[in-house]
Amino acid sequence: MTGTVTVEVGLGDRAYDILIGPGLIARGAELIQKRLPKARTAIVTDENVAAAHLGPLVESLTAGGNPPAVIKLPAGEKTKSFDSLETVVDQIIAARLERGDAVIALGGGVIGDLTGFAAGIVRRGMNFVQMPTSLLAQVDSSVGGKTGINSLRGKNLIGVFHQPKLVLADTAALDTLPLREFRAGYAEVAKYGLIDRPDFFAWLESNWQEVFSGGPARIEAIAQSCRAKADVVARDEFETGDRALLNLGHTFGHALEAATAYDGARLVHGEGVAIGMALAHRFSARLNLASPDDAARVEAHLRDVGLPWRMADIPGSLPDADALFNFITQDKKVSRGALTFILTRGIGQSFIAKDVPASEVISFLKENHPG
Repeated sequence: MTGTVTVEVGLGDRAYDILIGPGLIARGAELIQKRLPKARTAIVTDENVAAAHLGPLVESLTAGGNPPAVIKLPAGEKTKSFDSLETVVDQIIAARLERGDAVIALGGGVIGDLTGFAAGIVRRGMNFVQMPTSLLAQVDSSVGGKTGINSLRGKNLIGVFHQPKLVLADTAALDTLPLREFRAGYAEVAKYGLIDRPDFFAWLESNWQEVFSGGPARIEAIAQSCRAKADVVARDEFETGDRALLNLGHTFGHALEAATAYDGARLVHGEGVAIGMALAHRFSARLNLASPDDAARVEAHLRDVGLPWRMADIPGSLPDADALFNFITQDKKVSRGALTFILTRGIGQSFIAKDVPASEVISFLKENHPG
């Protein structure tokens, strides 16, 4: 697969395209103006992404007669905060952008989530364009309209649903990613196979090295992931039903991120998801829902690509099992105190399990705790 691939997110009159392929950042003005004629723009990015990718986008927009306002933030998960949100909101307003103008998120999941939230609340909702530069953002966080920031009490607890007008996934931007960040994004790619596409997971087991090295297999993996997410979002935009399946691995993963105080040196989001997916499969086997062989297969694939797959792989010490359980109960997947997990009956057979007994979760955490 070469060139640019288009995946539509079908939401009626709010439908939008995901364009996937190389060279899209430099074509930003052309592609945005086609969908939002005459819109003035602000770009939100972080210092690392700015050094690699901001220049061509600014040049493109300026050459099109629309020099953008640029809002640059520190890199890292800690940027998903009220302080950063206030900065972005204030600078959008200072730039005198109106509701019909556009805010562009140029960066990974942190920048996309934060920028989307700001766009969703300034002037009660502005146009918003996602230009994800990490693999994780291209296959997951840039698609579907979930935006937000973190609370000290948990990840992504503050935010709104606000759909973008366009997603431009420039696959060439991934060439500048550190290997660790690419691996972390790959966890979300594998997730789509584990939810309900067992053939895709098997394809990844055979082709993951080509996905890492780039070329047609990488574009194919991103496109398949975006199609999978777009299908779910079109059915369940506000996560009242089976969109929750996209949270496979996230309940355990978010708890581990909170337990490490969002310290990216110890654990980044995709790594938390990888460990969380392995734990979800092992927990399913413990509850006699799935075969231990499936859990072992998931762990083997994560290990092959160089991802962490158990709590013991996280550097440093972790809070005890009771404290980890407390982080789980703060997670937004908990409804009216009932514990909801995404569990599985096998590879590609995930389902929403409600009213999971707390005693089972605590016991499982104690068994798998490295301390």
